[in-house]
Amino acid sequence: MADTKREIERKYESDDSGLPDLTGVAGVAAVIDKGVAQLDAVYYDTADERLAASAVTLRRRTGGSDAGWHLKFPVAQDVRDEIQAPLSDTLPRGLAGLVRSRVREAELVPVVRLRSDRDVRHLVDADGRLLAEVSVDAVLAERLSGGSRTAQWTEIEVELADGGDPAFLDKIDKRLRKAGVRPSSSASKLQRALAETTPRKKRGKKAEATEEPVTAGDHVLAYLRAQRDDVVALDPAVRRDVVDSVHRMRVATRRLRSALKSYGKVLDRAVTDPVGEELKWLAGELGVDRDQEVLTERLTSAVDELPRALMIGPVRTRLRTWSYARRGGSRRRLVKVLDGERYLRLLEALDALLTDPPLLKAAGRKPKKVISKAVRKDFAKVSRLVEQALALEPGQDRDLALHEARKKAKRTRYAAETAVPALGDPAAGLVRSMKKLQNLLGDHQDSVMARQALRELSRQAHAAGEPSFTYGLLYAREEQRAAAGEEALPEVWARAKAGAGI
Repeated sequence: MADTKREIERKYESDDSGLPDLTGVAGVAAVIDKGVAQLDAVYYDTADERLAASAVTLRRRTGGSDAGWHLKFPVAQDVRDEIQAPLSDTLPRGLAGLVRSRVREAELVPVVRLRSDRDVRHLVDADGRLLAEVSVDAVLAERLSGGSRTAQWTEIEVELADGGDPAFLDKIDKRLRKAGVRPSSSASKLQRALAETTPRKKRGKKAEATEEPVTAGDHVLAYLRAQRDDVVALDPAVRRDVVDSVHRMRVATRRLRSALKSYGKVLDRAVTDPVGEELKWLAGELGVDRDQEVLTERLTSAVDELPRALMIGPVRTRLRTWSYARRGGSRRRLVKVLDGERYLRLLEALDALLTDPPLLKAAGRKPKKVISKAVRKDFAKVSRLVEQALALEPGQDRDLALHEARKKAKRTRYAAETAVPALGDPAAGLVRSMKKLQNLLGDHQDSVMARQALRELSRQAHAAGEPSFTYGLLYAREEQRAAAGEEALPEVWARAKAGAGI
C-alpha cells in the first residue's frame, strides 16, 4: 500500500563549519538533536535516464525512519509529491505503473547509490510542535551504470513539517544566508550525483533553453510538444485519482487532436490523422464517466436550490440511483486502459511525430501568414455554424446546430492558443472570446442533456408510482436557462466577431 505526502524542502551547500545556530529564528523555541542516521539509497532509472530528465526520482532506501521505496514527482519549486511503499526486493507494481508513461517498455536499472550520514535537528515551537527538520548530510555517491565513479559532498537540507507554513522556510533561509550558507546548485542529491559521476567525455552540453520558435512549423510543434508533455505528466495523477486530473488529461488529448486538424497545411494529415483517431479514442476513454459526473452535478445543484415545498417524492434517491446505473466505467478500468498496449503505442506515435515531424512546405514559412490563415479558417467555420443556428427556430434543430458550433469554437480556441506566441494580443483576444462562446454554448448543451435526463427520470418515477412534479419543474427551469443563453448569444457572438482581428 503506497502513501503520499507533500514534501516542501530546500537544500544548501555546506562546508566544514556545519550547521549555523538556528535558535534565533523567529518562532523557534528549541533546536533538538535527534542523532545521526545512516541512509543507503539506490536510485533507479532507464539507461537513458528518462526519469531524471523529468526531475522524477525513484529509489529504494534502507535506514532512517522511512525505509522503503520512494517515488517523487516535482510540483513546484522546492515542492514535490512523494509516494512511499514498504521495503521489498522488487519495485512495487503500483509505483511501476506511476512511471510507465515515461519509462514505457524500457528496463529500470540501478544508476546511482547514495550513502549518507544524516545529522538531524528538529526545530520546535514553544508548545513542542515540530516546525521543520534540518539535517546535515555527508553524502557518498557511487555510479552504478556507465562506470563506477564516486563523488562526495556535504549539504544542509531543511524540510518543512507536515502542514507547516512555507513562509517559515524563508525565515530559516534568511538566517542561513546571513551565516554565509548558500542554496545548493542542484535541485536534488540525484541530480548532483549524476552530474559529478558522469565521465567528462560522456557529458553532453549543459541543457540550453528551448530555442524560440521561428517558423510556422516551430510554433505548431511547440504547442503539440507542450500538450504531449501534459498527457505524460498527468498520467500518474490520473492513476492516483488526483482531483481534476482526468479532465485535464482529456483536455490535453483534445488540444493535440484539434491542433493536428487545424494545422493540416503545416503537418501532413496523411500521417497525423491516424494519430488523431487514437487521441479521439483516448479522450473517449477518459470521458467515460466524466460527462455523467458533470450532468449529475448539474442536476444535484438544481435540486439543492429548490425550496423544500417543491421537493415532492424521493427525488434525491431517484437521482442517485439513476446516476449510479449510468456509470459506464471506473478508476480501475481507466488504469487498465493506461496499462494497455494501445495507449503505449499512442505515446510512442506522439514521440515519433515530434521527433521526425511530417512537415509540409508551409511549415518553413513565417508564422504570421500561415498560422493566422489556419485560425481564420477555423473561425469561419464557427461563424457559419453560429449564423445558421441563429437563423433557426428554437428547438431540436437549433440545439444540434449550437452543439456543432460549440465544438468548432473549442477547436478555434485551441488553434488560437497555438497562435498566441506568434501573433500576440490578437490571438490572445480570440482565445478569450472563443472561451466565452464555448462556455455559453457548453452551458446550453448541458441544459439539453439535463432535459433529456429529467424526462428519463420523470418516466422512471411515474413507472414506480412516484410523483413527477419536481422533474417537470426542473425541466422548465432548464428551458428558461437555455432560452436565456440563446438570447445572450447574438451579443456574445457580435463581440467575438469584433475581436477576431487575426
